[in-house]
Amino acid sequence: MSSPEPTASIVIEAGRSERHYWKDLWRYRELLGFLAWRDIKVRYKQAVLGAAWALIQPVITTAIFTIVFGRLAGMPDGGIPYPLLVLSGLIAWQLFSTALSGSSGSLVSNANLVSKIYFPRLIVPLSAIGVAVVDFAIVLGLFTVMAISFGYYPTWHWLLLPVFIAFALLTALGAGMWLTALTVKYRDFRFITPFLIQIGLFVSPVGFRTDFYPSWQPLLSLNPMTGIINGFRWCLLQGNQSINFAGLTQGVLVILLLNVLGLWYFRRTERGFADII
Repeated sequence: MSSPEPTASIVIEAGRSERHYWKDLWRYRELLGFLAWRDIKVRYKQAVLGAAWALIQPVITTAIFTIVFGRLAGMPDGGIPYPLLVLSGLIAWQLFSTALSGSSGSLVSNANLVSKIYFPRLIVPLSAIGVAVVDFAIVLGLFTVMAISFGYYPTWHWLLLPVFIAFALLTALGAGMWLTALTVKYRDFRFITPFLIQIGLFVSPVGFRTDFYPSWQPLLSLNPMTGIINGFRWCLLQGNQSINFAGLTQGVLVILLLNVLGLWYFRRTERGFADII
């Protein structure tokens, strides 16, 4: 008669999840990948135009901003074709706004998962960033075709583009950690977040250049997306957009502060998510 197979024992240790949080975050990396892939697959599911929506929105916005800022307002373009100027800024803004809107509502949209099993909740807003990266890659392809048609070929400046992509995603993650934690407790933020993103589009230099308005630079630099958008243009437009390094440094400090405080608030409220979601 064979002896019974040993069974695995589970030890419930008080405070373990707190002490091993970052190790658990790495252990659950497969869940992070699964959630990101799931969000990407359902993004355009049952949409008649599918992934074409990732192109339609920036094309229409570029056309409107070109007419409003370039033709009607007569904003200076510095010799850069205005549609290219707008799209190079819009591509940065769309990366940020898509990542922010996805991460801010991620916990509520995954309420069933959050309320039933344990895993580091930070995985949920992190996974929402995957969709933004896919949309960004599609629009970057559109920009590349459009830039080449205007005679702007990729240069070594493109090598630094990942740095500004990382800044845009960190800005979205920092704000997203605040908003997703607040949305769990106050559902009003489901309506506030799209409104904030809409306002942010017009106070960020998506439709105009900032280097022609030096007196406004200190004020504009308070918005971390100003330095990021200028950085995108510097990379994508052969360096024809100057970078205000003092303003960029200020923006990076704002991003760091946003992430540190956002992580602190998220971790502080994380334990109660499953009870109130």
